[in-house]
Amino acid sequence: MSEGTSPGRAGADGAARGRRPMPQGVVIAPSILAADYARLGEQVAEAEEAGARWFQVDVMDGHFVPNLSIGLPVLESLRRVSDSFIDVHLMIDNPAVFLQAFAEAGADLITVHQEVTPHLHRDVHEIRLLGCKAGVAIDPSTPAETLTEILPFVDLVLVMTVNPGFGGQSFIHAALRKVERVREMAARRSIPGLRVQVDGGIEPETATLSVDAGADVLVAGSSVFRGPGSIGENYAALRRAVAVEV
Repeated sequence: MSEGTSPGRAGADGAARGRRPMPQGVVIAPSILAADYARLGEQVAEAEEAGARWFQVDVMDGHFVPNLSIGLPVLESLRRVSDSFIDVHLMIDNPAVFLQAFAEAGADLITVHQEVTPHLHRDVHEIRLLGCKAGVAIDPSTPAETLTEILPFVDLVLVMTVNPGFGGQSFIHAALRKVERVREMAARRSIPGLRVQVDGGIEPETATLSVDAGADVLVAGSSVFRGPGSIGENYAALRRAVAVEV
């Protein structure tokens, strides 16, 4: 299959009919990993009231990462109460087994890790066939250059700024250079619409640094749901740090 007819960016709009559009500009995406699940709908609504239109669902299997988290029932529940864009970050082995289930449960974008699948192109192709946007994630120790061949076929690259598995970790500043390299690679390949996401340790100072490096989607869990103020106040502080208009 030639590059022009493979599951690249040009075919994304047709495949994604019926899904929510990806918000544009610099986006702050609260991660519900840090939310109070007994009050999930209420807390998501509070974030939406403050301007949030993109949420991340972190799925962990206890194998690829040393922790277990949420899965399909929580995603289904979230989709019932929110019409925002939902990004599912699969931190799991054998993600291909679960792609259809997460798409059917309400994901708008599904991100898989470069480190776990030997058939990354096939998984990205399947995500697109399911009507979702496709993302690929890399851990702090994984070079950006491992994405050279897959970059034209994805909508988003997630550069982890902590080691995946737990919320509340400190930001790894060395990851900023990796964000810059992903942007440089996209420019060389003429992929102007690629989104670059960072996840882990995002608070106002590191949010500013991340945007300066080239990130335009900032995943923030603890700083939104467990920060010093209300959810709305915490979200607004991040928004001010990167000059996001609502």
